Amino acid sequence: MEKVLPPQTERGAGFEPARVRQFTIFLENRVGRLQALVRALEQADDPIRALTIEESADAALVRLICADADAAREALRQAAFSFSESELIAVEFPKRNAQPLISICSALLAAEINIHYLYPFLLRPRGPALALYVDDPTVAAQQLIRKGFTLIADSDLRK
Repeated sequence: MEKVLPPQTERGAGFEPARVRQFTIFLENRVGRLQALVRALEQADDPIRALTIEESADAALVRLICADADAAREALRQAAFSFSESELIAVEFPKRNAQPLISICSALLAAEINIHYLYPFLLRPRGPALALYVDDPTVAAQQLIRKGFTLIADSDLRK
């Protein structure tokens, strides 16, 4: 029987789910809307840690991860933005690995986990990291931990 390891995060908090909260915000394609979104979060003293934008002719979907999910949720509500929340896994790039993306993808492929989308963190104190939306975040997290990757949890973002 294979040993199941507890979630390993940057701080080693095995009792904490190794997940991060993502907010998906619907923005009309109007001048200044992205700035208003960023300002609402930054004025709430909640720095954006990861960000991606998917644009169409009339609207955009902004996906982001903030340092404090509860503060971000409140700031978005107060600024009257339409948003949804979801859980992602976040993984640090392995150190001393010439091909970190291949290593992450290979680990998930071995467990037959589909990656729906991913995007990088803007700033991480311990180096590059990715946010991943996958089919099964629990199995994906277990697989990445088994392969020696370090996962990032919400509490790791508050540094």
